[in-house]
Amino acid sequence: MDLRALFVEHHEGLFRYLERMTGDAEVAADAVQETFLKLAESPPPDPTHIGAWIYTVATNQVRETLRTQRRRRELLEVSSHRVPVANPGPDPAASAERREARKAVELILAGLTERERTILLMREEGFKHREIAAAVGTTTKSVGTLITRALRKAAKLIEETNA
Repeated sequence: MDLRALFVEHHEGLFRYLERMTGDAEVAADAVQETFLKLAESPPPDPTHIGAWIYTVATNQVRETLRTQRRRRELLEVSSHRVPVANPGPDPAASAERREARKAVELILAGLTERERTILLMREEGFKHREIAAAVGTTTKSVGTLITRALRKAAKLIEETNA
């Protein structure tokens, strides 16, 4: 297994997928790094669907990171009187439009189940149905139907948001 070739082949798409999933480039970059580290340390026993394996490991890595961040936020909220106040970030007006667009996409994605999000984001990255099926634990035949349902649900959420 050529790690360098796998990295070149999957890095950009994996990062894009994770950034869309999390809305955070740093979390996505860390998850990509951890995924390829896991690939180097203990590759999958069956390299047939290596792309799906990479995306599954990365998705699980992001889930764990987000779970940890959520726990930390909850702990900070409980003891917020002890947390120092940071300096404000860059000029909010400069990035307001991009934040609004990102929020709209995040709202739509949040309205989908985790499985639907994974299916649509993997589809957007150009994965084949068999790879998506392996990543989400279903049959190749059902992926088309699952994609259609997820797209319909996303369209409905968009309509509700714009109404």
